[in-house]
Amino acid sequence: MTDTLDPILLNFLYAVVGGLLTLFFMWLGCKMFSHIVSFNIADELAKGNLAVGVMIMGIFVGIGVALGLVIGLGLN
Repeated sequence: MTDTLDPILLNFLYAVVGGLLTLFFMWLGCKMFSHIVSFNIADELAKGNLAVGVMIMGIFVGIGVALGLVIGLGLN
């Protein structure tokens, strides 16, 4: 099937699907972590708790890098 599709279109499709997967897994990771900790993440962020903000940033960066590597290596 990949022989019939233009490589540019195929790479664009990989990028779109990868972006959607990344957003989904970031949302899922934040929801799962929110059930593990004993505080409400949204309330703590509203209070200006920088530690919670950095923690959420770390989750998003980690998941983004992991999925980016998987998708990037899948293009070979």
